[in-house]
Amino acid sequence: MGTLYLVATPIGNLDDITARALRVLREVSLIAAEDTRHTGRLLAHFEIRTPTLSYHAHNERGRRERLLAALGRGDVAVVTDAGSPGISDPGRDLVDAALAAGHAVSPVPGPSALIAAVSVSGLVPGPFVALGFLPRRGAGRAAAVGRAGATGYPVVLFEAPGRLAATLTDLAAALGDREAVVCRELTKMHEELRRGRLASLAAHYAVNPARGEIVVVVGAAEAVAVAGDDAARVLTGLLRGGLGPSQAAREGAAVTGLPRSELYALARELQRDGAGEVTGRTKEE
Repeated sequence: MGTLYLVATPIGNLDDITARALRVLREVSLIAAEDTRHTGRLLAHFEIRTPTLSYHAHNERGRRERLLAALGRGDVAVVTDAGSPGISDPGRDLVDAALAAGHAVSPVPGPSALIAAVSVSGLVPGPFVALGFLPRRGAGRAAAVGRAGATGYPVVLFEAPGRLAATLTDLAAALGDREAVVCRELTKMHEELRRGRLASLAAHYAVNPARGEIVVVVGAAEAVAVAGDDAARVLTGLLRGGLGPSQAAREGAAVTGLPRSELYALARELQRDGAGEVTGRTKEE
């Protein structure tokens, strides 16, 4: 029975690859790669000749049986274009299938754009919320931001250059004008870290469109909500994020520890006062 290795690859600078990653990529019988051309350049640089097979978001299910068959004959590695497989990239589906088939699954840790951005931001002293890529629009997008904001913790997310300014504007509306850092092209030649408040960053990128790979780190709220007036702040964020009173009360109870019935009454009152009108809310009742 072969082992499935989840191998982290450089997010920009090829020198960041680990010695273990190179050894595993040389020794496995097959490498499942998000983009075989991109991975081919990495392998050629390190003179690795292991066969590759494309494995990406559009063919994950179709490739599953072929990769499971390869695992029956030997070890297989999964890589993405950059960073760790399974984190906003293909990998999770194959991990589940491999485990169900009785194969061992092993991580080969290494570069991560998310962790690199968090460490360099200076805004994350402890727990944080990682959102990956937000839904592009609609209630799902608003609810994701609202739930993250309700915790009071720092928020980390990936974004495409063309949507960056709009996303920063949405974050400012839902979370308040928090401190943030836009990390662009980490470890690459044109690496840039731009710091400021969400509103000022949104204004900057509206006039100066960004290019390249982007991670946004948003600092914590002034205080994590626990009770009293803070409960109203949590509920306001959830309502603005797109949730109705019942959903907001349920999420708020998990954050604050206050009774759901009490929070529901408060959410209805806040809704009547217009707290849910900033980004819109889902129709619930």
